[in-house]
Amino acid sequence: MRLVSWNVEWFDRLFDDKGRVIATDAWSARYEVTKRRQAEAIAEVLRQLDPDAALIIEAPDSSHRRSGQAALEHFSEWAGLRQSRALIGFANHTRQEIALIYDPDVVTARHAPGESAEAPRFDREFGFDLDTDLRAERLVWSKPPLELDLETPLGPLHLIGVHAKSKNTNGADEDEALRLAILNRRKQLAQCIWLRRRIDDRIAGGRLIVAGDFNDGPGLDRFETLFGRSSVEIVLGEGDTALVEPHAVPPRIGAAAPTTARFWDDSGKRWLNALLDFAMVSPDLAPQASWRILHPFDDAEAAGDPALQSALLDASDHFPVVLDLAATDDHL
Repeated sequence: MRLVSWNVEWFDRLFDDKGRVIATDAWSARYEVTKRRQAEAIAEVLRQLDPDAALIIEAPDSSHRRSGQAALEHFSEWAGLRQSRALIGFANHTRQEIALIYDPDVVTARHAPGESAEAPRFDREFGFDLDTDLRAERLVWSKPPLELDLETPLGPLHLIGVHAKSKNTNGADEDEALRLAILNRRKQLAQCIWLRRRIDDRIAGGRLIVAGDFNDGPGLDRFETLFGRSSVEIVLGEGDTALVEPHAVPPRIGAAAPTTARFWDDSGKRWLNALLDFAMVSPDLAPQASWRILHPFDDAEAAGDPALQSALLDASDHFPVVLDLAATDDHL
Protein backbone atom coordinates (compact mmCIF):
# COMPACT_ATOMS: atom_id res chain seq x y z
CA MET A 1 0.00 0.00 0.00
CA ARG A 2 1.24 3.48 -0.85
CA LEU A 3 0.46 6.64 1.15
CA VAL A 4 1.74 10.06 0.08
CA SER A 5 1.93 13.18 2.25
CA TRP A 6 2.22 16.40 0.25
CA ASN A 7 1.88 20.10 1.05
CA VAL A 8 0.46 21.60 -2.16
CA GLU A 9 1.08 25.34 -1.98
CA TRP A 10 -2.21 27.29 -2.05
CA PHE A 11 -4.14 24.51 -3.77
CA ASP A 12 -7.29 26.50 -2.94
CA ARG A 13 -6.43 29.18 -5.52
CA LEU A 14 -7.02 26.68 -8.34
CA PHE A 15 -10.80 26.40 -7.72
CA ASP A 16 -13.85 28.60 -8.04
CA ASP A 17 -16.60 28.76 -5.40
CA LYS A 18 -18.32 25.73 -6.94
CA GLY A 19 -15.17 23.64 -6.64
CA ARG A 20 -14.42 23.64 -10.35
CA VAL A 21 -10.79 23.60 -11.47
CA ILE A 22 -9.53 26.96 -12.82
CA ALA A 23 -7.04 25.78 -15.45
CA THR A 24 -6.36 29.13 -17.11
CA ASP A 25 -3.32 31.21 -17.99
CA ALA A 26 -3.93 33.55 -15.04
CA TRP A 27 -1.18 33.56 -12.42
CA SER A 28 -1.44 31.04 -9.59
CA ALA A 29 -0.06 31.63 -6.09
CA ARG A 30 3.18 30.04 -7.32
CA TYR A 31 5.66 32.66 -8.55
CA GLU A 32 5.47 32.95 -12.36
CA VAL A 33 3.46 29.74 -12.65
CA THR A 34 0.01 29.89 -14.24
CA LYS A 35 -2.99 28.14 -12.78
CA ARG A 36 -3.05 25.77 -15.72
CA ARG A 37 0.61 24.84 -15.24
CA GLN A 38 0.22 24.30 -11.50
CA ALA A 39 -2.95 22.23 -11.86
CA GLU A 40 -1.43 20.07 -14.60
CA ALA A 41 1.77 19.70 -12.56
CA ILE A 42 -0.12 18.50 -9.46
CA ALA A 43 -2.01 16.01 -11.61
CA GLU A 44 1.20 14.75 -13.24
CA VAL A 45 2.94 14.17 -9.91
CA LEU A 46 -0.04 12.28 -8.47
CA ARG A 47 -0.35 10.16 -11.62
CA GLN A 48 3.34 9.29 -11.46
CA LEU A 49 3.20 8.35 -7.78
CA ASP A 50 -0.20 6.64 -8.09
CA PRO A 51 -0.84 6.36 -4.31
CA ASP A 52 -3.71 4.44 -2.79
CA ALA A 53 -4.25 7.51 -0.61
CA ALA A 54 -2.70 10.97 -0.45
CA LEU A 55 -2.72 13.28 2.54
CA ILE A 56 -3.00 16.81 1.14
CA ILE A 57 -1.73 19.68 3.26
CA GLU A 58 -2.98 23.13 2.18
CA ALA A 59 -6.01 21.43 0.61
CA PRO A 60 -8.83 23.61 -0.80
CA ASP A 61 -10.97 25.63 1.59
CA SER A 62 -14.11 24.34 3.28
CA SER A 63 -16.49 27.02 4.50
CA HIS A 64 -20.09 28.15 4.13
CA ARG A 65 -19.20 29.19 0.56
CA ARG A 66 -16.79 26.48 -0.58
CA SER A 67 -16.43 22.71 -0.27
CA GLY A 68 -12.89 21.39 -0.14
CA GLN A 69 -14.18 17.86 -0.55
CA ALA A 70 -16.08 18.77 -3.72
CA ALA A 71 -13.06 20.66 -5.08
CA LEU A 72 -10.72 17.70 -4.58
CA GLU A 73 -13.17 15.25 -6.09
CA HIS A 74 -13.67 17.55 -9.09
CA PHE A 75 -9.90 17.80 -9.42
CA SER A 76 -9.51 14.01 -9.40
CA GLU A 77 -12.13 13.71 -12.12
CA TRP A 78 -10.52 16.51 -14.16
CA ALA A 79 -7.06 14.94 -13.81
CA GLY A 80 -8.18 11.35 -14.37
CA LEU A 81 -6.94 10.15 -10.98
CA ARG A 82 -8.10 6.94 -9.31
CA GLN A 83 -8.13 8.78 -5.94
CA SER A 84 -11.73 9.81 -6.58
CA ARG A 85 -12.92 10.32 -3.00
CA ALA A 86 -11.92 13.07 -0.55
CA LEU A 87 -12.40 13.58 3.15
CA ILE A 88 -11.82 16.67 5.32
CA GLY A 89 -12.10 16.64 9.11
CA PHE A 90 -12.39 19.85 11.14
CA ALA A 91 -12.44 22.78 8.71
CA ASN A 92 -10.42 25.85 9.65
CA HIS A 93 -10.38 29.57 8.82
CA THR A 94 -7.05 29.70 6.95
CA ARG A 95 -8.27 28.43 3.55
CA GLN A 96 -5.70 25.65 3.93
CA GLU A 97 -7.38 22.42 4.99
CA ILE A 98 -5.93 19.01 5.76
CA ALA A 99 -7.56 16.37 3.55
CA LEU A 100 -7.23 12.83 2.30
CA ILE A 101 -7.90 11.76 -1.27
CA TYR A 102 -8.09 8.03 -1.82
CA ASP A 103 -9.07 5.19 -4.13
CA PRO A 104 -12.38 3.88 -2.73
CA ASP A 105 -11.75 0.48 -4.34
CA VAL A 106 -8.67 0.08 -2.13
CA VAL A 107 -9.17 2.26 0.95
CA THR A 108 -12.12 3.24 3.13
CA ALA A 109 -11.67 6.34 5.30
CA ARG A 110 -13.67 7.60 8.29
CA HIS A 111 -13.12 10.76 10.33
CA ALA A 112 -12.26 9.47 13.80
CA PRO A 113 -11.23 12.26 16.21
CA GLY A 114 -10.16 11.12 19.65
CA GLU A 115 -9.77 12.81 23.01
CA SER A 116 -8.80 12.17 26.61
CA ALA A 117 -8.20 14.14 29.78
CA GLU A 118 -4.56 14.60 28.73
CA ALA A 119 -5.26 15.39 25.08
CA PRO A 120 -8.47 17.24 24.15
CA ARG A 121 -9.96 16.80 20.71
CA PHE A 122 -8.01 18.80 18.15
CA ASP A 123 -10.82 21.27 17.46
CA ARG A 124 -10.89 22.27 21.15
CA GLU A 125 -8.54 24.06 23.56
CA PHE A 126 -5.40 22.81 25.29
CA GLY A 127 -4.10 24.44 28.46
CA PHE A 128 -0.33 24.75 28.52
CA ASP A 129 2.12 27.14 30.19
CA LEU A 130 4.04 28.60 27.25
CA ASP A 131 6.17 31.14 29.12
CA THR A 132 6.79 29.48 32.52
CA ASP A 133 4.69 32.07 34.43
CA LEU A 134 2.75 29.22 36.11
CA ARG A 135 -0.40 30.14 34.19
CA ALA A 136 -1.69 27.94 31.38
CA GLU A 137 -2.40 29.71 28.11
CA ARG A 138 -5.35 28.45 26.07
CA LEU A 139 -3.94 26.98 22.88
CA VAL A 140 -5.91 26.13 19.73
CA TRP A 141 -4.84 24.65 16.41
CA SER A 142 -5.28 27.01 13.47
CA LYS A 143 -5.34 23.84 11.35
CA PRO A 144 -6.69 21.01 13.54
CA PRO A 145 -5.02 17.67 12.74
CA LEU A 146 -7.06 15.21 10.71
CA GLU A 147 -7.62 11.85 12.45
CA LEU A 148 -8.83 8.98 10.30
CA ASP A 149 -9.57 5.30 10.63
CA LEU A 150 -8.58 3.56 7.40
CA GLU A 151 -9.57 0.14 6.15
CA THR A 152 -6.86 -1.03 3.76
CA PRO A 153 -5.59 -4.21 2.09
CA LEU A 154 -3.14 -4.41 5.02
CA GLY A 155 -5.92 -4.22 7.58
CA PRO A 156 -7.03 -1.26 9.72
CA LEU A 157 -4.72 1.74 10.14
CA HIS A 158 -5.09 4.99 12.09
CA LEU A 159 -3.78 8.15 10.40
CA ILE A 160 -3.17 11.59 11.92
CA GLY A 161 -2.52 14.33 9.35
CA VAL A 162 -0.65 17.38 10.68
CA HIS A 163 0.10 20.97 9.66
CA ALA A 164 1.93 22.48 12.63
CA LYS A 165 2.28 26.20 13.25
CA SER A 166 4.81 28.09 11.16
CA LYS A 167 7.59 30.05 12.86
CA ASN A 168 7.48 32.73 10.14
CA THR A 169 7.70 36.29 11.54
CA ASN A 170 6.20 37.94 8.45
CA GLY A 171 8.64 40.78 7.83
CA ALA A 172 8.89 42.18 11.37
CA ASP A 173 11.97 44.24 12.30
CA GLU A 174 14.89 42.44 13.95
CA ASP A 175 13.85 42.86 17.61
CA GLU A 176 10.19 42.13 16.95
CA ALA A 177 11.11 39.19 14.72
CA LEU A 178 13.10 37.62 17.55
CA ARG A 179 10.19 38.04 20.00
CA LEU A 180 7.69 36.60 17.52
CA ALA A 181 9.99 33.73 16.57
CA ILE A 182 10.31 32.66 20.20
CA LEU A 183 6.54 33.01 20.79
CA ASN A 184 5.73 31.04 17.62
CA ARG A 185 8.24 28.37 18.58
CA ARG A 186 6.60 28.04 22.03
CA LYS A 187 3.18 27.69 20.44
CA GLN A 188 4.49 25.13 17.99
CA LEU A 189 6.13 23.10 20.76
CA ALA A 190 2.88 23.18 22.76
CA GLN A 191 0.93 21.98 19.72
CA CYS A 192 3.33 19.09 19.30
CA ILE A 193 3.15 18.19 23.01
CA TRP A 194 -0.65 18.06 22.58
CA LEU A 195 -0.16 15.88 19.49
CA ARG A 196 2.29 13.57 21.27
CA ARG A 197 -0.20 13.09 24.13
CA ARG A 198 -2.81 12.04 21.58
CA ILE A 199 -0.25 9.63 20.09
CA ASP A 200 0.37 8.20 23.56
CA ASP A 201 -3.39 7.64 23.92
CA ARG A 202 -3.59 5.87 20.58
CA ILE A 203 -0.32 3.99 20.11
CA ALA A 204 -1.22 1.09 22.40
CA GLY A 205 -3.53 -0.02 19.60
CA GLY A 206 -0.63 0.05 17.14
CA ARG A 207 -0.75 0.53 13.35
CA LEU A 208 -0.47 4.31 13.56
CA ILE A 209 0.79 6.79 10.96
CA VAL A 210 1.46 10.47 11.77
CA ALA A 211 2.27 12.51 8.68
CA GLY A 212 2.29 16.02 7.29
CA ASP A 213 4.10 19.37 7.41
CA PHE A 214 5.63 20.00 10.85
CA ASN A 215 7.33 23.30 9.92
CA ASP A 216 10.28 22.06 11.97
CA GLY A 217 12.94 19.41 12.10
CA PRO A 218 16.02 18.36 14.07
CA GLY A 219 18.78 20.94 13.81
CA LEU A 220 16.65 23.32 11.75
CA ASP A 221 17.28 26.56 13.65
CA ARG A 222 18.97 28.16 16.68
CA PHE A 223 15.85 27.99 18.85
CA GLU A 224 16.24 24.25 19.21
CA THR A 225 19.20 24.94 21.52
CA LEU A 226 17.05 27.36 23.53
CA PHE A 227 14.19 24.88 23.99
CA GLY A 228 16.18 21.65 24.06
CA ARG A 229 14.33 19.68 21.39
CA SER A 230 12.68 20.22 18.05
CA SER A 231 8.93 19.81 17.68
CA VAL A 232 9.56 16.78 15.51
CA GLU A 233 11.58 15.08 18.24
CA ILE A 234 8.71 15.68 20.69
CA VAL A 235 6.23 14.06 18.30
CA LEU A 236 8.54 11.11 17.62
CA GLY A 237 8.82 10.38 21.33
CA GLU A 238 11.22 8.03 23.07
CA GLY A 239 11.55 4.41 24.14
CA ASP A 240 9.19 1.62 23.20
CA THR A 241 6.48 3.99 21.94
CA ALA A 242 8.76 6.12 19.76
CA LEU A 243 7.53 6.63 16.20
CA VAL A 244 9.87 5.72 13.35
CA GLU A 245 10.89 8.03 10.48
CA PRO A 246 14.47 7.66 9.16
CA HIS A 247 14.57 11.19 7.71
CA ALA A 248 13.85 12.66 11.17
CA VAL A 249 17.12 11.46 12.70
CA PRO A 250 19.26 14.55 13.50
CA PRO A 251 22.13 14.81 10.98
CA ARG A 252 25.76 14.81 12.03
CA ILE A 253 27.43 18.21 11.86
CA GLY A 254 28.43 18.81 8.26
CA ALA A 255 26.60 15.72 6.99
CA ALA A 256 24.27 15.88 4.01
CA ALA A 257 20.61 15.93 5.03
CA PRO A 258 17.43 15.11 3.08
CA THR A 259 15.05 17.99 2.33
CA THR A 260 11.35 18.25 1.49
CA ALA A 261 10.88 21.94 0.72
CA ARG A 262 12.60 24.64 -1.36
CA PHE A 263 12.12 28.38 -0.76
CA TRP A 264 13.47 31.52 -2.38
CA ASP A 265 15.45 33.75 -0.02
CA ASP A 266 14.91 37.21 -1.49
CA SER A 267 17.45 38.93 0.78
CA GLY A 268 20.20 36.43 -0.03
CA LYS A 269 19.06 35.89 -3.64
CA ARG A 270 19.31 32.12 -3.35
CA TRP A 271 17.28 28.95 -2.90
CA LEU A 272 17.06 27.44 0.58
CA ASN A 273 16.18 23.83 1.30
CA ALA A 274 14.54 22.53 4.47
CA LEU A 275 13.32 19.25 5.95
CA LEU A 276 9.78 19.97 7.15
CA ASP A 277 7.61 17.06 6.04
CA PHE A 278 7.54 13.58 7.56
CA ALA A 279 5.65 10.28 7.57
CA MET A 280 6.09 8.63 10.97
CA VAL A 281 4.90 5.13 11.82
CA SER A 282 4.36 3.16 15.02
CA PRO A 283 7.02 0.54 15.83
CA ASP A 284 4.83 -2.36 14.68
CA LEU A 285 4.55 -0.86 11.16
CA ALA A 286 8.23 0.02 10.80
CA PRO A 287 9.36 -3.41 9.48
CA GLN A 288 6.84 -3.09 6.63
CA ALA A 289 7.71 0.53 5.77
CA SER A 290 9.96 2.18 3.22
CA TRP A 291 10.28 5.93 2.69
CA ARG A 292 11.09 8.20 -0.23
CA ILE A 293 11.15 11.96 -0.75
CA LEU A 294 10.30 12.86 -4.34
CA HIS A 295 12.72 15.78 -4.53
CA PRO A 296 13.22 17.16 -8.08
CA PHE A 297 17.02 17.18 -7.79
CA ASP A 298 17.84 14.62 -5.09
CA ASP A 299 15.57 11.75 -6.15
CA ALA A 300 17.21 9.78 -8.96
CA GLU A 301 13.97 9.11 -10.88
CA ALA A 302 12.80 12.72 -10.71
CA ALA A 303 16.22 14.12 -11.60
CA GLY A 304 16.35 11.82 -14.63
CA ASP A 305 12.84 12.67 -15.85
CA PRO A 306 12.63 16.30 -17.04
CA ALA A 307 8.82 16.25 -17.20
CA LEU A 308 8.46 14.98 -13.62
CA GLN A 309 11.15 17.34 -12.37
CA SER A 310 9.40 20.31 -13.98
CA ALA A 311 6.03 19.22 -12.57
CA LEU A 312 7.44 19.03 -9.03
CA LEU A 313 8.87 22.55 -9.32
CA ASP A 314 5.63 23.98 -10.76
CA ALA A 315 3.28 22.21 -8.34
CA SER A 316 4.50 23.37 -4.92
CA ASP A 317 7.34 24.61 -2.74
CA HIS A 318 7.13 21.28 -0.88
CA PHE A 319 7.79 17.82 -2.30
CA PRO A 320 5.88 14.58 -1.65
CA VAL A 321 6.91 12.18 1.09
CA VAL A 322 6.11 8.63 -0.03
CA LEU A 323 5.41 5.86 2.48
CA ASP A 324 5.15 2.32 1.10
CA LEU A 325 3.86 -0.41 3.40
CA ALA A 326 4.55 -3.97 2.32
CA ALA A 327 2.11 -6.77 3.01
CA THR A 328 2.97 -9.24 5.75
CA ASP A 329 2.28 -12.98 5.58
CA ASP A 330 -1.05 -12.29 7.29
CA HIS A 331 -2.17 -10.09 4.41
CA LEU A 332 -0.79 -11.87 1.35
